[in-house]
Amino acid sequence: MLSLFLIAVALPALAGPFEDAVAKFANDEFSDTEEAIGAVATSGNPLAYPIISALQDGRLMADPDTKKVFVTGTDGNSIDAASGATVANVPDSASAVRLNNRLRRSVDAALGSLTLMSPDVAMRIQAARSVFKSHEESALPVVEKALAKETSRTAKAALGEARAAILLYKADASEVDKLKAVAIIKARGDQEALALLTDIGSDQPASVTKAAAGAIGSIQNSLAVWSMVQNAWYGLSLGSVLLLAAIGLAITFGVMGVINMAHGEMVMLGAYTTFVVQEMIRTRYPALFDYSLLIAVPLAFLVSGAIGVLIERSIIRFLYGRPLETLLATWGLSLVLQQAVRTAFGPTNREVGNPSWMSGAFELGQITITYNRLWIFCFTLAVFAILLAMLRYTALGLEMRAVTQNRRMAASMGIATSRVDALTFGLGSGIAGIAGVALSQIDNVSPNLGQSYIIDSFMVVVFGGVGNLWGTLVGAFSLGIANKFLEPVAGAVLGKIAILVLIILFIQKRPRGLFALKGRAVEA
Repeated sequence: MLSLFLIAVALPALAGPFEDAVAKFANDEFSDTEEAIGAVATSGNPLAYPIISALQDGRLMADPDTKKVFVTGTDGNSIDAASGATVANVPDSASAVRLNNRLRRSVDAALGSLTLMSPDVAMRIQAARSVFKSHEESALPVVEKALAKETSRTAKAALGEARAAILLYKADASEVDKLKAVAIIKARGDQEALALLTDIGSDQPASVTKAAAGAIGSIQNSLAVWSMVQNAWYGLSLGSVLLLAAIGLAITFGVMGVINMAHGEMVMLGAYTTFVVQEMIRTRYPALFDYSLLIAVPLAFLVSGAIGVLIERSIIRFLYGRPLETLLATWGLSLVLQQAVRTAFGPTNREVGNPSWMSGAFELGQITITYNRLWIFCFTLAVFAILLAMLRYTALGLEMRAVTQNRRMAASMGIATSRVDALTFGLGSGIAGIAGVALSQIDNVSPNLGQSYIIDSFMVVVFGGVGNLWGTLVGAFSLGIANKFLEPVAGAVLGKIAILVLIILFIQKRPRGLFALKGRAVEA
């Protein structure tokens, strides 16, 4: 590593306590290794961080014969740990210094204390969190020194929590300090705080033990609430995926009465359109990768929509009024489309990358929200709003609503129902295509992608009310949330079975779903 060689050039020959501390790593005794970690970490020597970091990574080699210790770099170069001098080869008799769980905590604490004074705020926060986990007493002076100089509010809070963790376990800390530490750790309120309070020994003062017990109960109640919030978010995330996959089906099923088993393949085609767009951008215009999804959305809509119109004109229009025949025809068509994609792209999963603005996650309270799920949620609501506006304020939307309510009356009023059918099927297929763009960010892009969502999509449409978009919205989010709350209790498979049974029972009471189309002109 380049940093090690720069240290080796700038560092004079070291002698005395530091060399003695480094030599203890070669004794192959856990107690000696622990003493060496503490001595090296507090020595102030520029080699301290490389040595402790190498120990954590298994790159600190010790020769029991010569009592020499070496830091090996990731590039194969090595230095003498005590002097910083470059060495040509590490002796064959040298082996990695052993660690146990206790020593690993000591290493984490040492690395944390060595980076607490870093100019990088993020590194100081990470170091403070490492010290919080290890709560090694030897890190207390460095933590207090860093806390006195800290200006960042977030870093100061992390350092305060690290100091509290150390004081809670410090044998000679005052009772007042320990009670303040319990309060600070309670305010943190996460799983790590709960584990820290749970592990305190029985040798603590009675007041501290009582305060810790109360804090544990409070944190457990808070975490239970946050767990419900996390499940609710997971449910909304799943519901947005279901809504995006089902909304196109709700249009074709509601307006046309067609049981389209190839709807999932429209989703798949949208995902593969995204893959093709990203491949072209990677090879020709790599600077545009962050815009790949924005480019893929209209293209996926056009590709899936055009294929949907072609299917309606060539197959579906001959089968209106015969739902079972449409089911069989579209099921066979789905197999044809899957095989066509396998032939064109192969049977294996295809890689679709996340743009930078959809990568990563952030914490909100005690829950974690990933950016890709958040963007998909927002995208789904935007698609839903645009579709509602189109149905309400455009001529095609008016014609679609008229055909939905009474096809014969709409035809008698001069509406070309065959044209509406083709455009409706194309619209539903196009929306399925843009659903595939979103799903490519959270699922495997393969020929079987659509099969994972077709049954759930039908359940959403039937449960919400055939032909009613608001019913599809409520049905998707209801099923998503119910599924995520049932999974921890019953498991993934039994949870889905329970959802299916509940839907069957519900349909027995309300055959038209949650939001049935109303009016005397609605056809049965």
